[in-house]
Amino acid sequence: MLEEKLDALTQMMAQHMASPFPPGVRGLDFEGQDMVLLDADAYGYASGVRKGPLSDRHRAGLMGLTPVFAKVLPAIDDDYASEYYTHLRDMTVLAAEIEGLREK
Repeated sequence: MLEEKLDALTQMMAQHMASPFPPGVRGLDFEGQDMVLLDADAYGYASGVRKGPLSDRHRAGLMGLTPVFAKVLPAIDDDYASEYYTHLRDMTVLAAEIEGLREK
């Protein structure tokens, strides 16, 4: 099950990298969150999960992204940007699930 989820995460990350960053949100903050940094943080944590278990500090950072996405997604009014960040949120959720499986 872990390997299947890791494969799915790898695919999601490849899809994310193939998608152009939404130009309408570059340099903008939504609900106090810089959207470029949110993108970089989410991808960075997912990349770390693919390499192996995260440190406690990085695991806390990953888990802290869920409420951030809950705040910013409703504030995005561009369809493409909303789709882009929804995919990013889903990737983050999967990465957190993988970390949860590793803790068991």
